[in-house]
Amino acid sequence: MRLLIVGTLKGQLTAATKIAMDRGASVTHASDVEQALNVLRSGRGADLLMVDVALDIRDLVLRLEAERISVPIVACGVNTDARAAVAAIHAGAKEYIPLPPDPELIAAILAAVTDDARELIYRDESMAHVVKLAQQIAPSDASVLITGESGTGKEVVARYVHTRSNRAKAAFISVNCAAIPEQLLESELFGHEKGAFTGAIARRIGKFEEATGGTLLLDEISEMDVRLQSKLLRAIQERVIDRVGGAKPVSVDIRIIATSNRNLVEAVKAGTFREDLLFRLNVVNLKIPPLRERPADILELAQHFIKKYADANGVPARPLSAEARRALVLNRWPGNVRELENTLHRAVLLASGDEIGIEGIVSPDGTRLDQASNPAVARATLAAETVTRALVGRTVADVERDLILETLKHCLGNRTHAANILGISIRTLRNKLNEYADEGVPIPPPGNSEMRGAA
Repeated sequence: MRLLIVGTLKGQLTAATKIAMDRGASVTHASDVEQALNVLRSGRGADLLMVDVALDIRDLVLRLEAERISVPIVACGVNTDARAAVAAIHAGAKEYIPLPPDPELIAAILAAVTDDARELIYRDESMAHVVKLAQQIAPSDASVLITGESGTGKEVVARYVHTRSNRAKAAFISVNCAAIPEQLLESELFGHEKGAFTGAIARRIGKFEEATGGTLLLDEISEMDVRLQSKLLRAIQERVIDRVGGAKPVSVDIRIIATSNRNLVEAVKAGTFREDLLFRLNVVNLKIPPLRERPADILELAQHFIKKYADANGVPARPLSAEARRALVLNRWPGNVRELENTLHRAVLLASGDEIGIEGIVSPDGTRLDQASNPAVARATLAAETVTRALVGRTVADVERDLILETLKHCLGNRTHAANILGISIRTLRNKLNEYADEGVPIPPPGNSEMRGAA
């Protein structure tokens, strides 16, 4: 991982640097916030910032947001001043660690931020076939297209390919094409020169240059605008990019991995995706089967998540009861591995006996999985909901709004999953949510099933 240390802290950060480097991190130093921003703009990039708590962390967070630079911050201090720690967290830091540094604490922070412990957990033959193919093509520089439903683990497989490639020691850079507004995605990918547009206060190196020597993951590439797809095609074919507002092309050396939860062949037919770009990306296709088609993986993954969240919360890793195991295997898992992980996280927190029983295994909407997997119960529940949601006298806009918000709440705020269920694009969903927020309607936040007030 790439660690950027900001400040001096009377030399104590030197010890933290050595610990991080011993753990395999690549470390860069910056004396202050301005120098740190220059490092990030330059394309050297960082996966984590460790910042002297005496510096203005709030200002750093705001400036990073203004330039759409997303990187987690850990504040560091040479004493255990509780006020400084709380202020740093309120300012936007993810964690606060006291110095002199404890090697195990530094290691835990690095692992938590980079998720280095992430690995492929599988037992089913269908997934074993995907893994074997990933291992075969990893050493090459061939472009890879990873397809599968939302939540199947496409980014995990992408990282798996990178870590087994000849580029493993270089950067792995991920860009979520669905999460970045269309007008900003070009700058995010290719960078920009100072003054190229309003808000471009300095030259900014894009993800293509930042990933040079390594791997660039274009997540949910189906959401990219067709106009930008043509520029992406040139970058892949010629290995050169043009910064926004730039006067000359810039050479890049990267491997491209793209993911999509949509059928790109159908998108080509619909005119929303370029056929020549699909050919360039789809040199190798890793198609990840949905969790319901890999039943042998369900309990294997369940045990992994139980241990993970039991360790994280300091509680015992209780075994699953026979009834709970049966319910997990019978469930359809529309949210795939991500939904299974959320379910087991809740189960670990709710369990109180010697084992995790069926009462602790609930779906995102609170329905017990044994009920959800029972067709009769499911039909009865659907009928009850149909009766109670009277539509007479309501406008189409009201019904549409309730449907969108209920679906989003069911998906724990996952925009991509909700858009798939609703049959609309992620961009259309975002536009609708922005309209509702402007009207003062509470919107489920990303990754959380609880409602929050619109800002």
